[in-house]
Amino acid sequence: MSTATHRPEHPATATDDDGRALRRIQVGWYINDWASAAFSSTVLTVFLGPYLTSVAKEAADAQGDVHPLGLSIRAGSFYPYTVSLSVLLSVGAMLLAGTVADRTGRHKELMCGFAYLGATATMGMFFLGGDRYLLGGALLVVANLAYAVSVALSYAYLPGLAGPDERDAVSSKGWAYGYAGGGLLLIANLALFQGHDSFGLSEGTAVRICLASAGLWWALFTIVPMLRLPSRAGVLPGPAAGAVRDEPAAGSLRELGRTLRGMRRHPLTLLYLAAFLCYNDGIQTVVSQAALYGSEELGLDQTALVTAVLLVQVVAIGGALLLGRIARRHGAKRTILGSLVGWVVTLALGYLMPAHQPAWFYLLACMIGLVLGGSQALSRSLFSHLIPAGKEAEYFSLYKVSDRGTSWMGPLVFGLAYQVTGSYRSAIISLLVFFVIGFAVLLKVPVRRAIEAVGNPVPERL
Repeated sequence: MSTATHRPEHPATATDDDGRALRRIQVGWYINDWASAAFSSTVLTVFLGPYLTSVAKEAADAQGDVHPLGLSIRAGSFYPYTVSLSVLLSVGAMLLAGTVADRTGRHKELMCGFAYLGATATMGMFFLGGDRYLLGGALLVVANLAYAVSVALSYAYLPGLAGPDERDAVSSKGWAYGYAGGGLLLIANLALFQGHDSFGLSEGTAVRICLASAGLWWALFTIVPMLRLPSRAGVLPGPAAGAVRDEPAAGSLRELGRTLRGMRRHPLTLLYLAAFLCYNDGIQTVVSQAALYGSEELGLDQTALVTAVLLVQVVAIGGALLLGRIARRHGAKRTILGSLVGWVVTLALGYLMPAHQPAWFYLLACMIGLVLGGSQALSRSLFSHLIPAGKEAEYFSLYKVSDRGTSWMGPLVFGLAYQVTGSYRSAIISLLVFFVIGFAVLLKVPVRRAIEAVGNPVPERL
């Protein structure tokens, strides 16, 4: 497999034309985050879970069960089971798509193809009326799988978008664009949902319009990266751009096997992945369980919970940019470690805050937003330094597996803590273990040596 990719070790030496072309590519990459984040914020975070559950309950028998594929499950469990199935399927799809992309050089075509598949499935959610829970489940599986693959392939562009010392800022800006785009559409959809009566719409119709709008948004804005990004990730304007040769997709499974075996030659990259796996599982669980904690333990109503979701979206924009600036001065690793301390403080506040006082929950949402975008953006950019050239999509597919495929650990610990203690306060504080272990493992990673081991230039600050 050819690894002739061109990474900008010294972007300042590029010609003016190359600089303008690079900025054009960067904007295309930012807009890709702007486009896809609508699915995450509007569909997964807010609207689809409650609505699909209500549709499943409409189809349930007298015992409250539905029977997909002959199985008997509680209607209230259909949505989380479907999400779990989509995550499981996306693991293999991401790994295979990443291998095919690196082998053929068709990163953009695959990324945009999966984006449009996911957007089409999301727009199809407009038809989830009555008791069509099976249609909803099928569309969710397709959309969530396509979203996972598309995002993993977009990550592969990061090593070629900036030199080693600029990559943290570029990654942080991408996350900020994502939160801005997802938040903007979510605000519009919440306005439609809250005022559905004044628009002459039923609540269900308003929800279906909101779901479909996320797919339309995703499809429309994907036109920008489709026009601006190069086909192969890591190839920038300049004379080296023509050095890339494509290879046939046949044999991609064998190539994937070689990549997985070859990762043993880079144990420090694997150590970083282990650290990320641990602390990111804690992050994902805090985000996914915060609304449950607010409603069940703190007694907050739906309006307060929705306001908190919006606060997270808005503050995360500034948080991603702020931590990106801090990383430029102090290095990505130190900044991530600092953000993990911030997560510990956030959990402590959540444990201690009084019930029935929305202002405290809003403060918690602001703290989550402040550390959420930055910790994830910098984790992505730091990992980009640890990838051998020409293996970007394959390695970032493994990275996204650790993001999505292992997210059962945090919810399991959270659920067990509640089952044993009967207290959501105990459940939320139990998540400290993920941040403590993740901090300890990341502290042990010799990042400079890990970057040198894969043959990449070392940033001035780590």
